[in-house]
Amino acid sequence: MEITLEKIDLLRKRANVSYKEAKEALEKNDGDVVEALASLEEEDKIKLQKEDTGPSFWEKTKRLYVKASKVRFIISREETSLLNIGVPLALLVAVIAMPLAVTLIILALITGCRIKFIKTDGEECRINDSLDNIADKASKFADKVAKEIKDA
Repeated sequence: MEITLEKIDLLRKRANVSYKEAKEALEKNDGDVVEALASLEEEDKIKLQKEDTGPSFWEKTKRLYVKASKVRFIISREETSLLNIGVPLALLVAVIAMPLAVTLIILALITGCRIKFIKTDGEECRINDSLDNIADKASKFADKVAKEIKDA
């Protein structure tokens, strides 16, 4: 059989070997691609190709950071901004000082503060409706507790 560039390319791609190795395997096997593949396999020359597993952890983290950087975490009360920081910083603080962060958020909600996530272009995030609902319930609960204490 004839050894052609197409056969060398096919064998090179299938076995993940160099052009030289593919040509030599074809020459040893009279141009038969299947026999050349079997020969390369017997000689343990077939190299496994890396599977594309998608973006790495760091690439995903970088993309998430870039998206999060475009959003601000804002705590306000009566139209006065008490805290206005980027979401990456807010997440870092929340991770490092989780109990303190949770306590401060609960305290902010009970005292009538509003929590919002605003994109840098001024657009509000979808979660803000849920946060407003939570803030309303927390404020009502605080008012109810204050009334119970006052009546007692």
